[in-house]
Amino acid sequence: MPENERFAPRAPATSPDLRVRAAWLYYVEGMTQEQIARFMNISRAKVIRLLASARDNGIVRIRIEDRASEQIALERQLVAAFGLADAIVVPAPADEADITTVVGHAAGTYLTDQIKDGMSVGVGWGATLHMSLKALGGQPCQRLSVVSLLGGMTHSRAVNPSAVARRIADAFGADCYQLTAPVMVANESVRAALWSEPGLRELLERARRVDLALVSVGDVSEEATLFRQGLLPRSALASLQAAGAVGDVLCHFIDAEGKVVDHPVNRRVVAVDLDDLRRVPRIVVAAGGRRKVAAIRAALKGTGAGVLITDEGAARGLLGI
Repeated sequence: MPENERFAPRAPATSPDLRVRAAWLYYVEGMTQEQIARFMNISRAKVIRLLASARDNGIVRIRIEDRASEQIALERQLVAAFGLADAIVVPAPADEADITTVVGHAAGTYLTDQIKDGMSVGVGWGATLHMSLKALGGQPCQRLSVVSLLGGMTHSRAVNPSAVARRIADAFGADCYQLTAPVMVANESVRAALWSEPGLRELLERARRVDLALVSVGDVSEEATLFRQGLLPRSALASLQAAGAVGDVLCHFIDAEGKVVDHPVNRRVVAVDLDDLRRVPRIVVAAGGRRKVAAIRAALKGTGAGVLITDEGAARGLLGI
């Protein structure tokens, strides 16, 4: 039988979502890119673009079920060293710039596995959590709510706290509760006035009752999301470091012991504070990279997190090996 007769009838050029069709043929039916091009009556270059777009937009989620014995050993050591309930260690990527991709993928997969009907989930922000969106998937849940744990940005390019919460909610058909205020305000008085608003007080109470909180960690460097996104000027780095800050959780800067440092920036943050975060029954910290080791260690102390999702490089740094 000729090769072109083994396949179903040719797909119309006006298919409503070519990405889904191309992904199905490639990942499920096992066609080559050349076969898909002939079947869909498009160029091979377009097939490559469609498959890449399907990955980038979360239409295709790749999940690897097995872990190497070295990763498992690191996970056990992290659990013992930091009193965790669980640890997930992913292979370190070839390029350090891809840390957020691999750790974010693991975080999205973990969240997908944990979400159940009737849960309430609190979420933070950052490049890692933004990347986790690509790995989300599963059936819609009943009576599920997603709560943003910090304010948003009036101008953003890709990473916005409100967008992370919204897209997680959309992935599971959940209700979304947004902290509708800027994450950074002018001063402490403005922040106090915002928290006095009934709507924001109600959201804070809801945030205090979530069943699971997924947060990331920033370090105190020019590479941190807060500085790259322009929420804080790079000129603030020196004074934060002088105050003892080694990282941030929910934009609250903390020292090596996980305590919030005395710095003006911390009095401008509109976010659930760490005392409230520590009330959450299950806190998941997702962060990786050697440069974040001090920040991750501080975050584990400051939040009392029970789950850590990280990469091999950071795991070894945390364990001093």
